[in-house]
Amino acid sequence: MEDNKILDLFWARDQLAIAEARAKYGAHCHYIAYNILFDHMDSEECVSDTLLRAWNVIPPQRPTFFKAFLTKITRNLALNRYNLYSAQKRGGGQTALVLDELSECVPSDFSVEKQLEDKLTGEVINGFLETLSAEKRVMFIKRYFMMLPIADIAKSMKISESKVKMTLFRLRTQLKDILIKEGIYE
Repeated sequence: MEDNKILDLFWARDQLAIAEARAKYGAHCHYIAYNILFDHMDSEECVSDTLLRAWNVIPPQRPTFFKAFLTKITRNLALNRYNLYSAQKRGGGQTALVLDELSECVPSDFSVEKQLEDKLTGEVINGFLETLSAEKRVMFIKRYFMMLPIADIAKSMKISESKVKMTLFRLRTQLKDILIKEGIYE
């Protein structure tokens, strides 16, 4: 079923919307959550929570890009669950690795007073992404937003893992230089 028809079902409060969204994007959302949590049951809970959250916000919201909308919700729910679990136990995985990679160029301290600065940081990062070629932008988003393993990125883009690693390293270096220039990172 097309996204607009699924969104129409959500808008009409038809519970078939949840089943259709799960059928179309459930596997994708599970994949995103699993790359963060490395647990199938927790990932499936994130998918269910994602669909519930979508049900609760549509309407009044009507997302333009439904897949991206569900991906963002899934990612945030999985990260919240990961943070809860990592406070209880430490473990390996892509999430820690990805966050460690980004810590080289993005400030990590957070406080309420810095929310405005965080918004500016987001705007600078979005501006940076707009300057990239489509291939580099997709690679950056797959790694640092969707938190996919390097091997999966290389496979999906039909390039070598070493090219992915080197490109991401260069992108992080460029981003760090921009953040320093903007006074966001010292």
